[in-house]
Amino acid sequence: MPLNRREMLKLTASASAAAALGLRPGGGSTPALARLSELRTRPIPSSGEEIPVVGIGTARRYDVESTQEALTPLREVLAAFAVMGGRVVDTAPSYGRAEIVVGELVKAIGNRDDLFLATKVRTEGREAGIEQMEESFRRLHTDRIDLMQVHNLVDVDTQLATLREWKAAGRIRYLGITTSFDRQYEDFERVMREQEMDFIQVNYSLGDRGAGERILPLAADRGMAVLVNLPYARGRLFQTVGDRPLPEWAAEFDCESWGQFFLKFVLSEPAVTCAIPGTAKMTYLEDNVGAARGRLPGPELRERMIAFYDSL
Repeated sequence: MPLNRREMLKLTASASAAAALGLRPGGGSTPALARLSELRTRPIPSSGEEIPVVGIGTARRYDVESTQEALTPLREVLAAFAVMGGRVVDTAPSYGRAEIVVGELVKAIGNRDDLFLATKVRTEGREAGIEQMEESFRRLHTDRIDLMQVHNLVDVDTQLATLREWKAAGRIRYLGITTSFDRQYEDFERVMREQEMDFIQVNYSLGDRGAGERILPLAADRGMAVLVNLPYARGRLFQTVGDRPLPEWAAEFDCESWGQFFLKFVLSEPAVTCAIPGTAKMTYLEDNVGAARGRLPGPELRERMIAFYDSL
């Protein structure tokens, strides 16, 4: 159920105080909270607008009930994320309650203007697509969505036609398509070649490098920004390395954790604009955003990372 007025006021007050005082929501000082100038950014090719290279994905982790217990850690993350200089938050109506939760929290915190909100349409038919997208506007409590994407190519030509109309009317700022499945790559490439788009979103990680063979080079050739979903391959990368220590040579690209190791591999691919790991805890947020600072591995270190991971 939606937050009541009292709950909304409590969330707003705590988040606003954290942002104003430079304090981490939940207590304590935040020397690790980086401002935007300290985060690596990359341009959206179609406009030149710069966005930070690490964002937040909301699948599964934000599909929660609207209770104080469930919302508090998510509110802390979304409030601190903007204080750090983060911007991109990606959601979808098919992520259960995630889109509703993001909308409630951003409204309560009051940091909508600091964020780049991305969502999706996934349905058949023009009218059904319009109805679903109108509901996303209501759920996100906004009159303009930064990026609307056709989710997993569902009725892609029909929905893209509507998105072009809405972009021209100023209702959305950017449009694109998504997939998380290698089996869709052939159709995905076809749409990329045939349609003018601002963004694509695709699965890519150290353990799932298929998109790097054709999808990412094509995006670079076509001038399309790239959001990377599943940069941790649904946790499989962490399971593979287990409790092993980081290799000493990870220090050559300012890497302090396995999470940063995996993210910096993704970010060191020049075609990638922003990675969107699922982020529901402050500890994960600070670690993930840390990957947007410091050096990235060059070609030789990337090959070393691949050889290391594949040997496990």
